[in-house]
Amino acid sequence: MITATIAVQMATIETGTSTREENTTSATRPGGFTRLARVVIAVGLTALLLWQSDPRAVWHAARAADWRFILLACALVAIDRVLMAYRWWTLLAPVGRPEGRHYESAVRSADLEVGRRPPLATVMRIFFVSTFVGTFLPASVGGDAVRAYGLSKEGVGGVDAVASVLMDRLLGVVSILLVGIAGAFLARNLIDIRALFPAFAVLTVACAAALAVVFSPRAAAGVAGLLALLPRGRETGARLVAAIQRYATLHLPMTNVLLCSIAVQVLRVLQTYCLGLALGLAVPLGVYFALVPIVLLIVLMPITINGIGTTQAGFMWLFGRAGVASAPAFALSVLFLGIAVVGNLPGAVLYLVKPRPAPLR
Repeated sequence: MITATIAVQMATIETGTSTREENTTSATRPGGFTRLARVVIAVGLTALLLWQSDPRAVWHAARAADWRFILLACALVAIDRVLMAYRWWTLLAPVGRPEGRHYESAVRSADLEVGRRPPLATVMRIFFVSTFVGTFLPASVGGDAVRAYGLSKEGVGGVDAVASVLMDRLLGVVSILLVGIAGAFLARNLIDIRALFPAFAVLTVACAAALAVVFSPRAAAGVAGLLALLPRGRETGARLVAAIQRYATLHLPMTNVLLCSIAVQVLRVLQTYCLGLALGLAVPLGVYFALVPIVLLIVLMPITINGIGTTQAGFMWLFGRAGVASAPAFALSVLFLGIAVVGNLPGAVLYLVKPRPAPLR
């Protein structure tokens, strides 16, 4: 779903103004209804879980939080944001480097664009601004589209921009899976992890299928055929899949990004652990490594606005299995979302003080 949505967004970016307005008009009504539905689900689910947790108990748990651990969690958020921006810049390594048999065949068959990789500072600015703008969008894919659009305004071809965002997302999910499996192994004697097996199994199959598009020409051809069914998808799909397959030969950058992604997930677990310490939760670190990756996957689901409501449900259900009461689990989920907003604030500053491209339609 993410691949198809971003592919359509990329096609919209590359067309003229009249086509963009035409696509926007045709998508306004269903898109508006979907956003409204997500807002309703977020508000309703959050209110229900808050009522079940006892608002007074949640307030007492949050009021007694140790702010020193919260500040430490915010510092870790700043580090992981910089690391995420760096890994995305690393994934732009193919831009302006037309070498390798995958690239040459792709150029002949799909007419790929050759641009120039922007400086690290420029990529970091685009990344931080996109995280801020993505706060107000209904799903993480909205922020991804903003990132791709920002790159296109810096001279990077639309195909290269979208391919880098998709690979960034894919390797991020792979890192969540790896950290989650390692955490489940660490916590096997602390909680019953059998309920996590279906989620890990589904995620493993999904990641294997996505990686096959990168390393298997046959799988890539199949995805290109599916994208060809979308409006303007035949040419765009072929070029996008060809750009993605260029990463098959970039072993060092791919390894670098995967290690950075794993480090980001470890930092997120440590952030949540700090928040748990702030609330006085007596939960071992191994439990956080087993449960937080599942919460991160729940946050990525495009069900509500920025995971509001679903994040609370995930924390209450998962940490309830570790013996955490509903009220502190709800408070932990609120702090978890809160520090994410704090991590987006630098993007707000850059959005206000730096020149930016025209708004994304």
